[in-house]
Amino acid sequence: MNNCFLRSGQKGPCVAPGPFVIDLQVVVSLKMFLKTVRKYIKTDKTYHTYYRLCESYRDEFGFPRQRMVLGLGRMMEIPDVDQKLAFIDRLNELIDHRPGLFSPCTDVAVEQLAQQVYHELKVKRRIDRPLKQDHDFDLVNLKTLKNKNIREIGAESISYQAVEQLNLRGFLQARGWDENQIRLALTHIISRTVYPASEYKAVSWIQENSAICELTGYAVEDITKDRLYDIAKKLYGEKEKLEDHLSRCTNELFGLDDKIILYDLTNTYFEGRMANSMLANHGRNKEKRNDAKLIVLALIVNQYGFLKYSDIFEGNTTDHETLEMVINKLNKKGRYRGKQKPIIVMDAGISTEGNIAYLRRHGYDYMCVTRSKLLKYSADTTQTPVQIKDKSKQVIELQKIKVEDDTDHYLWVKSHMKAAKEHSMNDLFTSRFEQGLNAVQRGISKKGGTKRLEKVWERIGRLKEKYPSAHTWYDIEVTHNNHGIATGMSYQKKAGSLPDKKAGVYFLRTSLDIADECSMWSIYNTIRDIEASFRILKSDLDLRPIYHKTDQASMAHLHLGLMAYWIVSTIRYQLKLKGITHDWREIVRITNTQKRVTTTMVNSQDKTIQISQCSEPTEKAQQIFKALGYREKILPRKKSVWHPGEHFKIEKPFNQLVADG
Repeated sequence: MNNCFLRSGQKGPCVAPGPFVIDLQVVVSLKMFLKTVRKYIKTDKTYHTYYRLCESYRDEFGFPRQRMVLGLGRMMEIPDVDQKLAFIDRLNELIDHRPGLFSPCTDVAVEQLAQQVYHELKVKRRIDRPLKQDHDFDLVNLKTLKNKNIREIGAESISYQAVEQLNLRGFLQARGWDENQIRLALTHIISRTVYPASEYKAVSWIQENSAICELTGYAVEDITKDRLYDIAKKLYGEKEKLEDHLSRCTNELFGLDDKIILYDLTNTYFEGRMANSMLANHGRNKEKRNDAKLIVLALIVNQYGFLKYSDIFEGNTTDHETLEMVINKLNKKGRYRGKQKPIIVMDAGISTEGNIAYLRRHGYDYMCVTRSKLLKYSADTTQTPVQIKDKSKQVIELQKIKVEDDTDHYLWVKSHMKAAKEHSMNDLFTSRFEQGLNAVQRGISKKGGTKRLEKVWERIGRLKEKYPSAHTWYDIEVTHNNHGIATGMSYQKKAGSLPDKKAGVYFLRTSLDIADECSMWSIYNTIRDIEASFRILKSDLDLRPIYHKTDQASMAHLHLGLMAYWIVSTIRYQLKLKGITHDWREIVRITNTQKRVTTTMVNSQDKTIQISQCSEPTEKAQQIFKALGYREKILPRKKSVWHPGEHFKIEKPFNQLVADG
């Protein structure tokens, strides 16, 4: 027959045989308690009392239950009843890691037995780890568990934290913007960074795919394409002040200087007629879209890839016409007033004699590629060219040279990779030119073909126009019958005409007196940064083509892309310092494996529990967060509980709660 051994309000144990009514409140209040079992031993012909360590718990229906945890035998180590009571108190204290309800245990035998039993319970895994008071437990029906409203958060999170680094919110506040406008502006900039698309598509992405509005605090239901258009135009109105702020902020943030600035232009085309545009015009399209009108974008970037200045010109503006206008604007703004003027690095399309003379007059040092190959120059024949390797491990030869009657310094450069490319292109052009000549020959010889002498020469002229670099290597002869009818045509390559020795060779020109060839090359090689900037703007940030129909909307579109580029530059610069060189699309792919997930479930009391939280970032995403020093989970975990039929109160976004105090 079983008996219970409990501490109650009355002093003394319950040890008498027979049924005993247990106060359930007392049972539940003690995690562990003792049960006694009396057994008859035939050998001794006597009864012995054995003790079982039991615990109380509640089942899935909320009813109290009991179960045996460990057999303790006769507990001869502590025969006294008060010792057994002290043992239960001490054991519960060890399990809960809390002070006991009664005076501390001073009995050595009780303490030893309590420690021994506690250790055995842990070894046999009969007890769980101690639970903290703030842990939130509930009994739920797993069949009701649902995940919904899954949204991207990773790329938005790092973009938002980059915006915080650049203090865009503080700048707009200082410019007198109200809080709702600031939230919408940040939403649009970050959406353009992560998901570069039209305002129409951006609305669907913000409302259905992204958790960006939870970060910025703007009400997602208020997002419309017209509001995105309007805020983009308002941002463009702050263009000059924004560029000054961001230029100064990045220099101070990362301890940079502008000793070298890179200047270059690119163009992007319109999908549309743009009949009433003052900027869109036909020009030399670098994407070979000669059927579309263009707009020209000029950029000044420092050697770290950060944008310093931008300007927009008409589509028919040539590259070399813009340098003087841009430098004049920088001088008027006093960007380098009182400071050492930076070295200007430019490509061959801008480095005209007029532009170089202008830079000299205004005290700017420069480095560029010569617009044509030098014919008369001298080199030190006792010195062999210096060999270096580029990022692709391709060999590049460098040698300083002198040009007569010129005070500038020159560097002879030969790229073996460039030479191989030129040879390949030459072979392709000569092959196509010869195919065209063979077609002219067949037209002369076959019936119904082109035989009139003037038409034959027209066909040859069109081939020369199409392949200007190839036709100079050929001698072409057309025979005729003196009556204006061609009778035959022959062609032959000129001896030694192919540029084998000059292939892959170009020349750098600079006002700097630098003795080391490698230093001269490294300064010019920074031009790759502005080329990378154009690639990011056009490819990753989808700056081309432009679908807008008005000049104002088009300029706002380009400016928004440049704002997104500031964020991308800030993130990629910090990652490069840690050895992570992913392009922007790869960074977005990796970080957007992190989602914002809303989980709902029903508990035992028929209440619906809803939890919204960010998923754990993958290992690669964690590396990016760690390298940037950004928080992995910028949004807090939210929990709501409501009864069936209750209307769930929509909570404000995290940033709106902070802003509202």
